[in-house]
Amino acid sequence: MKTTTPPRILLVENIHPIAKEYLENEGYAVDLLTYAPTEEELIQLAPKYCAIGIRSKTEITEKVLQTCAQTATIGCFCIGTNQVDLKSARGKGVAVFNAPHSNTRSVAELVIAEMIALSRQLGDRNSKAHLGEWFKSAEGSKEVRGKTLGIVGYGHIGSQVSVLAESMGLKVVFYDAVKKLPLGNAVVMNKLEDLLRVSDFVTLHVPEIVETMNMIGEREFAMMKKGSYLINASRGTVVVIEDLVKALKDKHIAGCAVDVFPVEPASNKEKFLSPLQNLPNVILTPHIGGSTEEAQRNIGMEVAESFRRYLKIGSSSGAVNFPNVDLPIKKGTSRILNVHKNEPGVLGEINTIISKAGANIEGQFLSTDDEIGYLVMDVHSTHAANLCQEIEKLNRSIRTRVVY
Repeated sequence: MKTTTPPRILLVENIHPIAKEYLENEGYAVDLLTYAPTEEELIQLAPKYCAIGIRSKTEITEKVLQTCAQTATIGCFCIGTNQVDLKSARGKGVAVFNAPHSNTRSVAELVIAEMIALSRQLGDRNSKAHLGEWFKSAEGSKEVRGKTLGIVGYGHIGSQVSVLAESMGLKVVFYDAVKKLPLGNAVVMNKLEDLLRVSDFVTLHVPEIVETMNMIGEREFAMMKKGSYLINASRGTVVVIEDLVKALKDKHIAGCAVDVFPVEPASNKEKFLSPLQNLPNVILTPHIGGSTEEAQRNIGMEVAESFRRYLKIGSSSGAVNFPNVDLPIKKGTSRILNVHKNEPGVLGEINTIISKAGANIEGQFLSTDDEIGYLVMDVHSTHAANLCQEIEKLNRSIRTRVVY
C-alpha cells in the first residue's frame, strides 16, 4: 500500500514544544532546531518545508525566499517581523504571520518591575549585598507613586503598561504616531518632545521601522528631565547607545533598563558585550521581555494555529504582508488558492478556466493590495488538481495550490 508522506514544517530557535505537538496532531512532520540557522543553512533547508517558524534571530532574506518553492508560509513566533524580507515574501506568494498579542502581558510586567527596580536602585544594592557590602540608605531611592510615566508607542504592550502603571498611582502620558484611544486617565501628548519633558520614566514600545531608527539620541536625552529614567524593551536600534552612556555618565539620566540591543548574541553560548556594562543603576537583560513560560506557550499556539488555518483552509487572516481572506469552508467542495499579480483581467482568466472545465463555483473571494491578489475559490469538481495546474500556468500567477 502506498503511504503519503506528511508535509514538513521547520521550527527553529527553541520555539515552544506546544507548537510541534499541535502541528503533529494536525498531520504534519515537524523538525526542530535549537539555534538560529545562517542564510546558507536556510538555503539548503528551505526547499524541504511547506512552512518555516522562526523567532527574532533568524533572518529570512530574499536569497532564502528564492529557494522556497514549497514554502507557503513563514511564522514569526514573536511580535516583530523585521527579520523577514516581507516584500520579497509577498512577491513570491509566501504569507508571513506573527504573534502580536501573546506576550504583551509578560513585557508589560517586566517594564513595571524594572521601573520600580530603577527607582529603588535594586540592581546595584543586590550586587553589593552579594559582594558582602551593606548599603542601607534612602539616598536616591524613591517611590513610583505620584510620578509620571511616559509611554512611547501605545499599542498592545504600551496600553497594558498604561493600565498597570495607573493602578499603582502613576500619572500616565503617551505619544503615538497613530491616533490611539487613551485607557483610564492616560493623557495623549501630541509631540514626543512634550512627553520627554514631563516624564519621570520613559518606556519605549515602538516597532523597528525607518522612522524609529535612532529616535532617542543626544537631542532627546537633553529634553528629558534631569534624574529621569529610560526603559527600552522594544527594539535595539531605537536608542543611540553611545548617547545613552553619555547621559548616564553626566548624571542627567539617573538610570536605565535595556532588554534589546543593536547587536545581540546569536545564542546563549556567545559572549555579550555592551558599552552600558558596569555603569551604576543600569539593568541589562538578554531580550527576555516576552520570555515567560506563559507567553512562549501562547505564542507557540497562536502561530501554529495560523499555520494550520492557512495551510489547510487558506485563511490569511492576521498575515502581515498579505491580503487578508477568511472564507468559510463549504462541504463537498475543493478549495483552490491562487496568489497572482494585481493586474486587470486575472480573475476573468481564472474563471474562464473553471467554466471551460464545467466546474461549478460555490464560493469565491478575492482580496488585493497594491502588488498581489489572493483568490480563495471553492469549486465542485473531481479534477481540482488539474484546474490548479492550469491556473498555475497563467503568466500572472505566482503560487497556486488546492486543499480538499
